[in-house]
Amino acid sequence: MFGKLRRKANAPAVNTVPSGPTNARAYAIGDVHGRLDLLRVLLREIEADSRARPCEREYLIFVGDLIDRGPDSRGVVDLLLRSKKYLPHPVFLMGNHEEMMLRVLEKPDEKFRDWLSYGGYECAQSYGVEVGRLAVLDVEHGAALVGAAIPQEHRDFIAGFADSFRFGDYLFVHAGIRPGVPLDEQSTRDLRWIREDFLTSAVPHPYMVVHGHTITPEPDEQNNRIGIDTGAYASGVLTAICIEGTSRRYLRATL
Repeated sequence: MFGKLRRKANAPAVNTVPSGPTNARAYAIGDVHGRLDLLRVLLREIEADSRARPCEREYLIFVGDLIDRGPDSRGVVDLLLRSKKYLPHPVFLMGNHEEMMLRVLEKPDEKFRDWLSYGGYECAQSYGVEVGRLAVLDVEHGAALVGAAIPQEHRDFIAGFADSFRFGDYLFVHAGIRPGVPLDEQSTRDLRWIREDFLTSAVPHPYMVVHGHTITPEPDEQNNRIGIDTGAYASGVLTAICIEGTSRRYLRATL
């Protein structure tokens, strides 16, 4: 079943209450990780919410980690690639899992096996790779096998993902930002990989940062950030945040 829209009461803010641009709305979806089933449900709910609450401009943001871990990475990528021209201003952000996949397929080394152990096996299997063979092949031949199975169109699509997106007083990234570092000086590694230094910091950022990468049972609202990764591949819960003006609310898909 799909959980009803839920408004976060008494949400903290950065200095002042953060706001999206006038006459605009943003929906941002947390880490999908191959859960095509949940993504389909959530996209339908977002579409229904959009129809019920007309808005001049809408954005649909994916905060990264579309692939790996869950059962249907290929289906997720294929769905979004085919439907992106119909989605309202879609924004795709690069997650650490997309980065890992692209890197090890382009320049195979021992990190290929790291990728496999962190969800790459499931990703490869969704593309029709007999994953038992990957356990006995060397890195070069294993990466070649996976690379041949993933359409170049999919790889090009993923390679074109952005690292951040601003929406009024909000900043969307995959993992987080380095506290105290100006946005234009942030490293791509931090935007895609940072964890504890960002999560434990109470330092106000120039923007309210909306991110995935770190799993929490519910959306994690702090005074300087909002985490929306509810662990879809393991928990069966995929979450989206909806931001409009100074309000924000949540949609959840469960099966």
